[in-house]
Amino acid sequence: MESLVSLRNVVKRYVRGKQIIEVLHQLDLDVPAGQFLALMGPSGSGKTTLLNLIGGLDRPTAGEVTVAGERIEHLSSGQLAKWRARHVGFVFQFYNLMPMLSAERNIELPLLLTSLSGEQRRRNVAAALQLVGLTDHAKHKPAELSGGQQQRVAIARALISDPTLLVCDEPTGDLDRATAGEILGLLQTLNREQHKTIVMVTHDQKAADYASRILHVDKGQLVDAEARTAA
Repeated sequence: MESLVSLRNVVKRYVRGKQIIEVLHQLDLDVPAGQFLALMGPSGSGKTTLLNLIGGLDRPTAGEVTVAGERIEHLSSGQLAKWRARHVGFVFQFYNLMPMLSAERNIELPLLLTSLSGEQRRRNVAAALQLVGLTDHAKHKPAELSGGQQQRVAIARALISDPTLLVCDEPTGDLDRATAGEILGLLQTLNREQHKTIVMVTHDQKAADYASRILHVDKGQLVDAEARTAA
């Protein structure tokens, strides 16, 4: 199966004062189109850094990052912003919703950068609300929604532009177990029925178990879950 995400010999270093910290070491990764990948690892292992490189929020110090057929480490800041808008939907732990906007207006935000008519935007928003089961909450503001409902709004916003890839950073980290299960079930449905490619960072094994593949980030390298088990 063709890789949607391909990383080759990726190195990421940060400079802190006089110290150079290498977070990722000559890392290789392939994510086939349609896969639901969970990245696990302890705090500081580099998993969020890796996710940010895949989503085009950061650049490698060295190596190649190819996503959706594009070598994104070569893109300018402006090109990268346009690329992200076209290809990547982001879901974060703390939702990042605009508090003064209703659910439907939060979901519509990415479409305001497109040439779609107001009527087409409304139709797309209605479809996204239905997909995440929030049709009856379209007019509610974030403060009027539960944590799980806010995350559903965030997922709908991430999906509204029909991105090539969904990038999720601890999407259930702020939710209770039952609500987390609902959100993870939704992501699993999007993967299986809508064929969305998903890369998710989580520290929670129960969350990772919803994915079709699990990799562990360990000292800046990737270790397959089965390999860890065998070890």
